[in-house]
Amino acid sequence: MQSTGTRNPATTPTHCPYCALQCGMNLTPVEGGTVEVSERADFPVNRGALCGKGRTAAAVLAPGARLTSPLVRSGDGALVQAGWDEALDRIAGNLERTRARYGADALGVFGGGGLTNEKAYALGKFARVVLGTSQIDYNGRFCMSSAAAAGTRAFGLDRGLPFPLEDVPRTGCVILVGSNPAETMPPSLRYFTELRENGGTLIVVDPRRTRTAEQADLHLAPRPGTDLALALGMLHLVVAEGRVDEAYVEERTSGWEEARAAAMAHWPEHVERITGVSVPELREAVRLFCAPEAAMVLTARGPEQQAKGTDTVGAWINLCLATGRAGRPLSGYGCLTGQGNGQGGREHGQKADQLPGYRKLTDPAARRHVAGVWGVDPDSLPGPGRSAYELLDALGTDVRSLLVMGSNPVVSAPRAAHVEERLRSLDFLAVCDVVLSETAELADVVLPVTQWAEETGTTTSLEGRVLLRRRAITPPDGVRGDLEVLHGLAGRLGVEKGFPTDPEEVFGELRRASAGGPADYSGIDYRRLDEENGVFWPCPAPTGGDDTRNPTAPHPGTPRLFLDRFATDDGRARFVPVAHRPSAEEPDDEYPVLLTTGRVVSQYQSGAQTRRVAELNAAAPGPFVELHPRLAARLGAAEGDPLAVVSRRGRAVAPARITTGIRPDTVFMPFHWPGEGRANTLTNPALDPTSRMPEFKVCAVRVETVTS
Repeated sequence: MQSTGTRNPATTPTHCPYCALQCGMNLTPVEGGTVEVSERADFPVNRGALCGKGRTAAAVLAPGARLTSPLVRSGDGALVQAGWDEALDRIAGNLERTRARYGADALGVFGGGGLTNEKAYALGKFARVVLGTSQIDYNGRFCMSSAAAAGTRAFGLDRGLPFPLEDVPRTGCVILVGSNPAETMPPSLRYFTELRENGGTLIVVDPRRTRTAEQADLHLAPRPGTDLALALGMLHLVVAEGRVDEAYVEERTSGWEEARAAAMAHWPEHVERITGVSVPELREAVRLFCAPEAAMVLTARGPEQQAKGTDTVGAWINLCLATGRAGRPLSGYGCLTGQGNGQGGREHGQKADQLPGYRKLTDPAARRHVAGVWGVDPDSLPGPGRSAYELLDALGTDVRSLLVMGSNPVVSAPRAAHVEERLRSLDFLAVCDVVLSETAELADVVLPVTQWAEETGTTTSLEGRVLLRRRAITPPDGVRGDLEVLHGLAGRLGVEKGFPTDPEEVFGELRRASAGGPADYSGIDYRRLDEENGVFWPCPAPTGGDDTRNPTAPHPGTPRLFLDRFATDDGRARFVPVAHRPSAEEPDDEYPVLLTTGRVVSQYQSGAQTRRVAELNAAAPGPFVELHPRLAARLGAAEGDPLAVVSRRGRAVAPARITTGIRPDTVFMPFHWPGEGRANTLTNPALDPTSRMPEFKVCAVRVETVTS
């Protein structure tokens, strides 16, 4: 890792506010209170490259684009400007009244995968120590929770990528499952381009022929919801063709016989009928994957956002284990995290079942450790609460008041019309956000909070690299940081200490709370992050040291996991037997088409920020329905015609976009927009039994033309 070197004192090196690449960028203040974004070539992940979202990120700093004053709901129902004391008093008073009348678990907290580690940590502590509620979760549950569950089950530890991105171009083959980095994280595409330039091969698994799939040596286009069968069919062929690494399986794994038996029930012709991927294509994929010495499987939301997402990811992990492609140099399974701090956001306590350091809330030793850092009785900490969708579904009934920080579930949640209805049914809703999002528009109190360029804090990238975002400019008058919000609310609710506003002080406490946990940050500090361009966790403090010659030497961090042993009790990776099963909702006569959803290059997540940037809106002005010409012909639809997509949960309308790059039995909609074209009005909240991930990626719909 390189040092950031000499800096122009007027320029601040920092990181992009959007996806989990956390690309390096430089910010230089300009007239008007905003900044100019420029390339930062010293950061090794993006090496200066930025996508359109990163280049235009400063546009949301402009006063006209963002909130600059607290808002409260007036007697006539309008949101009107208010002072900070009035707004905080109103929030604290309503939370206290709800708790007194209904109990602590009537209070809910909903966080976000874009919050810094410091904010995620403080929010989890606030929920459990100040409010005393178990009802906290975050929108990262909608991101990579299935991959996290499968990775923990197989390896004993979840870190998105167990190796740095720099390893990708040096491996022999990558299977990219349900990911479109050409649009979701464009600067990362160079790694796959370099892979092919170096003689490696790229296999893309996606029901659409995306910009990424166009770069592949082999594109497999399975029917949505059948990725699990596809992985099992490939493992069947690995066994049948004698490609199992028997020595590796014997030495470094357990549970192979059961997993092998499950895979053998998925013979290639059976898998072809389920997936639509031909047997020759299956055989070619196995040949390409097994031919080189090293290979990787990388998944994203496609296979993960399913009601069987944990098992689906587990099947791809089994393929890696059977071929000896995990815990070896330039090989392994990894997940391409989506949100900017999706990795760190779930490691430090804003997830319903976790404490800081990726500790389990049900582990007595973990509770004692964290309670000791917090200065509270371990028995006072509530147990696990509801997962994200279950929490949203309980609003207005079991959960009566809600604090939302950095999330927009009105657009991003599955069955979104129902979630919007539940939000409206609350006794009280408070939202902390940068902009007046669709969720904030429903709130009783809205607090304007700082953005990435106006605050210092850490994030953890998809590589497990902890990074330092640096404050470059002063926020506008009337805007405060989320840490200040939690400090002010805690004091009003009777907890005067334990919620500092200085992010470095919060990070120091986070380090102590994480010490000894799976995600150990105790050996990381702001100085190291500044000097080393980030540090990979786990990175324990040097006490005792692992260098016998120098027991106080700093731990170097861990760019590559599992090379010596896996994080299980016996050091072995675990095969888990899995079998294909149908999606929660299969097509029928009334709803004969499959809907899948995703992102486009010029918008991000719920679009709350990117939809306020003129350049991005010009490139991606609104939703659309992507469909095959054969389906369009059956409907009598032409390019640009309005189409209604109808599911059992609602109806969305958007213009037709006709392309041969999608299966004839499938339509695609991007999910960045509210209103009539809101894709998540349609999506199915059926939950994975392990990860509690909703089934965003597949549901049954019918498509209709719209007459004026």
